Amino acid sequence: MKKSVTIFLTLLFMLTALSACTSEASRAALPEAEIIARRPIVDREGYTVYLPEIIETIISIGPSNTEILVDLGFGGQIISTDMFSSDVEGIAEGISVLDMMSLDVEFIINLQPDIIFITGMTRVHGDDQLQLVSDLGTAVVYMPISASIADIILDISFIAAVMDAQERGEEIIAEMEAEIDNVRQIAEKVTEERTVYFEISPAPWMYSFGTGIFLNEMIELAGAVNVFANHEGWLGVSDEMLLVLNPDVILTSTNFLPDPIADITDRPGWDAVTAVQNGDVFYIDANSSNRPSHNIVRALREIASAVYPELFPNPHQ
Repeated sequence: MKKSVTIFLTLLFMLTALSACTSEASRAALPEAEIIARRPIVDREGYTVYLPEIIETIISIGPSNTEILVDLGFGGQIISTDMFSSDVEGIAEGISVLDMMSLDVEFIINLQPDIIFITGMTRVHGDDQLQLVSDLGTAVVYMPISASIADIILDISFIAAVMDAQERGEEIIAEMEAEIDNVRQIAEKVTEERTVYFEISPAPWMYSFGTGIFLNEMIELAGAVNVFANHEGWLGVSDEMLLVLNPDVILTSTNFLPDPIADITDRPGWDAVTAVQNGDVFYIDANSSNRPSHNIVRALREIASAVYPELFPNPHQ
C-alpha cells in the first residue's frame, strides 16, 4: 500500500506544486558573524542560502534529492529522510522518516542537521514549512520539481556544487548523457514510429502526461510518439480517449496492483486497442521512471526495449 501512495500522490503533488505560487517572503537574515563564517550560494529557486563550511549531517526530503546525494557519496551522512525516499539504496537503516507534506519542525530542529535538501513539492500553497528552521541558522535548500532532462542535469550539478563534489557530479552527468546518446543513436534506425500510452495512475483515476514532462522526452528519445503529445503537462485519461487514440504500445508504472498489466488488458472494451490485441503492454520500473534523478536512464532503456525490442535488448535479460 505504501508504494501506491508513493506513485499516485507524488504525481498529484507534482501537478499541484507546478501550478502553485512560491512564497515571495524573503528568508530571515543570519547574524552578520555567522554569515562571514559561511559561504553563500543561490539555490535552484533563486534564494540565497548560507552554507556551513563543513557539512557532516544531512536531511534529505524528496526521493530524487536522496538518490543524487547517495550517488554523490553522501548516503551515510543522511540522518533523516521522507517516506518516499525510505527505499533508496545507500541510506542507513533505521534513520527517522518524515512526512514531507507535514514536516515535524521541532523534531528537525532537535536533529541539528548541517543542511536540509527539500523538494519544492512541499510548497503546495506557497508556504515554507521550514522557515523557522532557516531562521535558526540551518541551511535549507529548496529544489524545484524538475520537469525536463536538462533540469535534472542542473539539479545534479547544483547538489554536487553544494556538497563540494563537482568531480563526482560531472561523472554522474557524463554517464547519464552517454546512456541517453546511446539510446538516441539506436532510435535513429526506427523506420516506422510506434505510438505509446504511458499510464501513471490506473483506472478509475487514469493519469498520463503530454509535453513538458521528462517522461515525454524519454518516449521521444526512444523513437516513439506519445499519444498525448498534443497536450501539455499531466492530464486525466478516459476510456473513450484511449479507444480513439488506439496506441501501439501501452506502458504502466503502477506498482501497487497484483498484476498491473492484467488490470489494463482486462478492462471492458480495451480488447479493441492495438497494444492489447498484440500483447504489447509492459511494466516500467516506477522509481526510475517517476523520480527526476539520473536514474531515469534505467527507465529510458526499459521504455526503448518495450517499444522496439528488435532494436533494444531487454535490460533484464
